Amino acid sequence: MKILLIEDELALQSTIKESLEMEHYLVETASDFNAAMEKLFIYDYDCILLDIMLPGGSGLHLLEELKAHGKSGNVIIISAKDSLDDKLEGLALGADDYVTKPFHIAELNARVKAVLRRNRPEGKNEIVAGELYMDLDQRILLVSGQTVALNRKEFDILRYFLLNKNRLITRTALAEHVWGDNIDQSDNFDFIYYQIKNLRKKLQEAGAVTEIKAVYGIGYKLVEL
Repeated sequence: MKILLIEDELALQSTIKESLEMEHYLVETASDFNAAMEKLFIYDYDCILLDIMLPGGSGLHLLEELKAHGKSGNVIIISAKDSLDDKLEGLALGADDYVTKPFHIAELNARVKAVLRRNRPEGKNEIVAGELYMDLDQRILLVSGQTVALNRKEFDILRYFLLNKNRLITRTALAEHVWGDNIDQSDNFDFIYYQIKNLRKKLQEAGAVTEIKAVYGIGYKLVEL
């Protein structure tokens, strides 16, 4: 799961980021309006934590832009502004929730989990595809009832494939979703190849029929045989 945290208070930003990463989320940050605008329209996120008062502009204006582009889902506003008008405006623009500063980090984590459940098939915390069973909360994969150990990246890659079953996924889209915008610093996609290779090997050794097929020169597709 990839989260964008838009917060200009750097100490709070660091605390929230560290807490979310302990929950195994991939967290990217933006500290001002322009940086947030750039990331929002280059990358896709499973959840957005949005401060209203930002250097360079209003978080509500960012939300307006997201709504105009059909991307306002899974947004949680975090702000010191606690007036009813601000809350109503944010919710009217498509925000899913509103948390007023100061707040407990545990509460924010719970709100994030609640919003992310809506991004899962039928709101469930599991994905079933053929002989594969994935528990999203416990981060466990079963193949025909047998546990298969995956590292963090392998789990995130397979989850992304399962949510996009039978769809062609480009290497760039996969890299951006699993590794975030740090992918810009990479010269090639060899690291994706090796992660996919290891994941395919584990699935094959576990007797999985569902397979990740390579589409030469483009990317990959998960298919049930």
